[in-house]
Amino acid sequence: MQNQDIKSSIKTNISSGLVVYLVALPLCLGIAIASGAPPLSGIISGIIGGLIVGAISNSHISVSGPAAGLTAIMIAGISDLGSFELILLAGLIAGVIQLLLGFIKAGAVSRFFPSNVIEGMLGGIGIIIIIKQLAPAVGWGGVLLFENSDIIYNPSSILLSLSQHINIGSVIITIVSLSILLSWEKVPFFKKLQVIPAALVAVVAGILVNLIFKNIGSSLTQTESMLVQIPVAHNVSDYGKMFVFPDFSGIDNPKVWIIAITIAVVASIETLLCIEAADKMDSRKRITNTNRELKAQGIGNLISSLIGGLPMTSVVVRSSANAKAGATSKLSCIMHGIFLLLSVVLLATVLNFIPMATLAAILILVGYKLARPSLFVHFWEKGLAKFVPFAITLFGVVSIDLLSGVAIGLLSHFLIVAFTDKAGTKDKIRLILLKVRGN
Repeated sequence: MQNQDIKSSIKTNISSGLVVYLVALPLCLGIAIASGAPPLSGIISGIIGGLIVGAISNSHISVSGPAAGLTAIMIAGISDLGSFELILLAGLIAGVIQLLLGFIKAGAVSRFFPSNVIEGMLGGIGIIIIIKQLAPAVGWGGVLLFENSDIIYNPSSILLSLSQHINIGSVIITIVSLSILLSWEKVPFFKKLQVIPAALVAVVAGILVNLIFKNIGSSLTQTESMLVQIPVAHNVSDYGKMFVFPDFSGIDNPKVWIIAITIAVVASIETLLCIEAADKMDSRKRITNTNRELKAQGIGNLISSLIGGLPMTSVVVRSSANAKAGATSKLSCIMHGIFLLLSVVLLATVLNFIPMATLAAILILVGYKLARPSLFVHFWEKGLAKFVPFAITLFGVVSIDLLSGVAIGLLSHFLIVAFTDKAGTKDKIRLILLKVRGN
């Protein structure tokens, strides 16, 4: 009977790993492209998140990989440094910092960050994702030709530029993809097919629509630049050429260190928040060691950056899919990494049929969920003391940069708290310090 239970558990977790893989694949590609990085870098991050972080972490439910929450840092970093190789160096340094945070038992650090500032940061990132995906959604390659703040201070010129570069085929694919994503969990007929992730269905639909355009010889057909472009290996030596390595000549560049610290802080906070959510989703109610998780993430980011992968965090969307699929052990996370690895080896040609417009649709929905209108209503109803830091953080992240936005958001929060609840603040700080020591 015991052997049957083990076999059943293995079968369930392999099945869960497949479901997570189907959710993760389009997100790995989309987040890499949204970050202005090579598409393969997102898959590398997902592979390392599954195989390395999945093996080291003692969370049985959480799944790590490239995160939407880091796209704003990557976009700004690549723009400032002018080199993806220097961003890899920053990611490597960030991994070392996370490893050190784990050793000094900083697993409770997320408790220092108020929820309104964290939500403001994520909301700002959501808006940035939407802004950056407008161009590929309409078929324009100028995704990085305008700054986030331009859409706030000069929206008419941006919208005019977008309208002048519209590709009707891309718009059709975007609309079809968005329609599937929005209706998948709401239309009764589709509810019967919930085992299939909506993002995967959208990807397949996008490919089919473009193939129809191509077969009828339509001008709506997406050109090569409007499709995913992953290197296809024809022999063993080709695989070696796929890897990109950090540029260690930038080790004394202050900008590299600022970006590294930003990645380490944001990735750690996002991971710890996700771990807390994943533990609640665990049917066996196991508690993850947060300090060990920081070490695992640090090692994962170090290795990912060494071979050309994006920085990673534990991710709620993938972890939630893992829990819903019935995962009970780390095997499911590891298997999702194996499936991602196999997709690069066996399916690279197929992946290159995916339209960028479909990935843009997926990411626009991800951005919308991060900056959903109900979030604004929620903090407004909690009063100005909660709403003002939330709004300041969000606006700062979008109009300046992520680190500055969070800094002024935190400052506004602590100033408001200091003038309105002095005694309560002291008690909260004392409680947090006790938890940090205990952790």
